[in-house]
Amino acid sequence: MPDFNLSPTAQTLVNSLLLWLGFATVVAITVRSFMPFKEPSGLFGTLLIGVAGCCTGPLALTLFWKLGRETFNPISPLGIAAALISATAIMLGYQFFLLFVKRDK
Repeated sequence: MPDFNLSPTAQTLVNSLLLWLGFATVVAITVRSFMPFKEPSGLFGTLLIGVAGCCTGPLALTLFWKLGRETFNPISPLGIAAALISATAIMLGYQFFLLFVKRDK
């Protein structure tokens, strides 16, 4: 069977994508497991909330709290904490949105 080799740039891109998807999955499952209510969004919605939390949490951390460093690794304990807080806020906002939409019907 022939070997399937990617270029170094494509290999780096695929590795980064898989790393971020794994990071988002861990964050989403962690946040969902601590929520006291039933989450109606399903697996795909939970993953999207995790991706949004992984993007907005570390971004807000670097923008609003100047870390004083040249670089910041979002996949670190501080980045994970920021992603968890952000995903929790997004999930709570989603729940309050659903609560008000159901109340208006």
